[in-house]
Amino acid sequence: MSVKEAYSEWSATYDVDRNLTRDLDRQVTRQSLEHLHCKSIVEIGCGTGKNTPLLAKIAEKVLAIDFSQAMTDKAKEKIQADNVTFSVADVTGEWPCADQSADLIVCNLVLEHVADLSFIFSEAFRCLVDGGRFFICELHPFRQYQGTKANFQRKGQTTEIQAFAHHISDFTEAAKKNGLTLDVFREWWHQEDQGKPPRLVSFSFYK
Repeated sequence: MSVKEAYSEWSATYDVDRNLTRDLDRQVTRQSLEHLHCKSIVEIGCGTGKNTPLLAKIAEKVLAIDFSQAMTDKAKEKIQADNVTFSVADVTGEWPCADQSADLIVCNLVLEHVADLSFIFSEAFRCLVDGGRFFICELHPFRQYQGTKANFQRKGQTTEIQAFAHHISDFTEAAKKNGLTLDVFREWWHQEDQGKPPRLVSFSFYK
């Protein structure tokens, strides 16, 4: 099953399945971004719209992109904000946004499914205004080293979704190669993760 097919199937229950990683990602994104005010945000991998309502509150306009029509349809059902536009597109190809059109790009729980980080950072650089920021929140490499992957249950069967392990240095080197500078790096634990490696890692890069 391809990554797109898996997320399309998962879309039916994504919002209600027990998922500590999803829940922590929402908390991290709110804590990291809720104080901002932006003219234009591009959200990469909006999924069912977990973080889109927050982005709609802090931006004059939001372009929410996902490669799964089923995921995007779920987001549209929940989010009626006039300043949000949804687009179905694969972010491993050219993004549907103009050069220097965003002052913030947000990417959550997406890059573990992308082999080539350099292209993602090159597109982020192209789309960001000077001084713009690229916020990333991803499954921590420590968890990936232990074999953790995005997964969901169907009729007692577990579907694991194809993933690529990216080291911390892979993110920072891809950013540096494409003209972005690291500003903030943080590691995050869910309240049920006591004594375990961090669950998520977040970065804020600027152009």
